[in-house]
Amino acid sequence: MAELSDPPTRPRLLTGDQVTGRLHLGHLVGSLENRVASQETHECYLIIANVHALNSRTDDMQALRDDVIEMVIDELSVGIDPQKTTIFLQSEVPAISELTWFFASLLGYGRLMRNPTLKDELRVKNLGDNYPFAFLMYPVGQIADILAFRPDTVPVGEDNVPHVELTREIARRFNVMFCGVDPQAGDDAHCQQGVFPIPDAPVGRVARLVGLDGKHKMSKSLNNAIYLSDSPKQVKKKCGRIYTGRQSASDPGVIDGNALWELHDAFNSNPEELADLKNRYRDGKVGDGDCKQRLAEHINALLDPIRARRAELESDPKCVIDILRTGTSRANKVAEQTLQNAKAAMKFDFFPRDLMVP
Repeated sequence: MAELSDPPTRPRLLTGDQVTGRLHLGHLVGSLENRVASQETHECYLIIANVHALNSRTDDMQALRDDVIEMVIDELSVGIDPQKTTIFLQSEVPAISELTWFFASLLGYGRLMRNPTLKDELRVKNLGDNYPFAFLMYPVGQIADILAFRPDTVPVGEDNVPHVELTREIARRFNVMFCGVDPQAGDDAHCQQGVFPIPDAPVGRVARLVGLDGKHKMSKSLNNAIYLSDSPKQVKKKCGRIYTGRQSASDPGVIDGNALWELHDAFNSNPEELADLKNRYRDGKVGDGDCKQRLAEHINALLDPIRARRAELESDPKCVIDILRTGTSRANKVAEQTLQNAKAAMKFDFFPRDLMVP
């Protein structure tokens, strides 16, 4: 097997998002906060997963293209620094597609369909049998997204933990089959003897942020999200829509399982105020409206500096393209080295490859 070049001096981290539209508060507490903090301790790679978006967005490719730019602006506005984090575009890293085919040959259909996240998407989106084959390739592609960069860690939201566990399984299987790693060996042996490390999957401070409907996680497709780019007025209006199930302001309120208070716990920065509001709510001494207004004020205070940075970035869209171009060039160097090592381990390296990448 070829030797890996330029080993990272710090632990390597891979994270990213499928291009479904603007990022929301669930992304912020589930992963974005971790990404910003990790820039000081890890070698960071952030994938803008526009290929996966083809599962459901081929009807308007211009909108998909525009959303790529909007997503990068969201990432930068929360504090992602392109000097510290390599931000790259999935569709411009060809090694990922090749690795997807290799990993698909190691993954059975039955194991794929046991992925709870995949099953939940089919159920929540009521897809039935009405989905493209690429939908089933999506988890395999995620494995390639991750392993192309040989990361030590992959911070995720709670719903993506099964994807990383599947990635860990395939990394072990590859290393055993093609690198001679002992099937009973621990993760350290895979890192030392195999092509691929076995990444861990830390979850953000809020594993699953509830949406405004009080039932499902916050999601664009379910129209229950507060976006990082929402105006103060939009935030206030959306907070007013939060479902609590309470009939009257004088009724004793329920805290546990109530979306209003799950969101307060996530975004109310004043613990004394939060405790007082909860006590009065339980006793029927404060209405939903007042509590929703206070929540909106806390969320807007959090989003104000993010909005300011977004306004600066929106004034120079070429800057975003330049960041993507530079990051994608760096990402291709790493992914091509991974592909070279994988093909060598598989005896698939028939002749040297000199691929020109951006």
